[in-house]
Amino acid sequence: MSELQLSDLYIHPVKSLRGLAVPRARVDRFGLHGDRRWMVVDANDRYLTQRERPQMARIATRLNGELLSLSLPGLPPLTVPPCEDGPPREVTVWDDRVVARDCGEDAAEWLSEALGTDCRLVYFPAQGERQVDTQYARPGELTAFSDGFPLLLITQASLDDLNSRLAEPVEMRRFRPNLVIAGSEPYAEDQWRRLRIGDLTLRLVKPCSRCVIPTIDPATGQRHPEVEPLRTLGEYRRRDNAVYFGQNVIAEGEGELAVGMPVEVLE
Repeated sequence: MSELQLSDLYIHPVKSLRGLAVPRARVDRFGLHGDRRWMVVDANDRYLTQRERPQMARIATRLNGELLSLSLPGLPPLTVPPCEDGPPREVTVWDDRVVARDCGEDAAEWLSEALGTDCRLVYFPAQGERQVDTQYARPGELTAFSDGFPLLLITQASLDDLNSRLAEPVEMRRFRPNLVIAGSEPYAEDQWRRLRIGDLTLRLVKPCSRCVIPTIDPATGQRHPEVEPLRTLGEYRRRDNAVYFGQNVIAEGEGELAVGMPVEVLE
């Protein structure tokens, strides 16, 4: 088997909007720096995702230093700074209540027009704290606006195996990972418990159960009429009424990651 390496890095600055591939990234107290630090909330301050609004997949994101840029055909681009000093706003993400910072009227109006519903953009502040489920994490291990864990890892071989079963192959970005590892056997990540990449040790703590988001084409925001690739995954990756693909990961400490780094399986 060829040597394992970190083949891709993805950051998703705004929860459920389009992510971006990057050549390198810093791991901070919340995961990859800039990942899911912003979130769209509805009129009740509850998180919005592609599950309810699949057209969110069409809104592109960019990071220029600490500045966030959003773009969508038909609208002028929007630039948003980190909203550390914005008004505090208590928001809901899954079962958690979090004090976020509101990003202002311009962002709210832009996103409300883009999504056709009353919504606002909020920011997870640098001093915020959202504890990862202590069934899988140690006290003090945090995430920002991710579904529940700071990092998601998938091997390239797992996607290749899935695509060999599909009539139309899908891109990795449908699964919204942060880390992609090349050089393994398919689904090798199911057996890994600890990895080292550069100076960082990573714990693989929980398989990732998949929702409908991978059935949404990131280019069009349209759901697949036959619920692919979830239907095919369900034929061989289902247990306990859930479909699993990828592993949730927690980094021990902070550090730098770059595409091409070798990956060592510690356990």
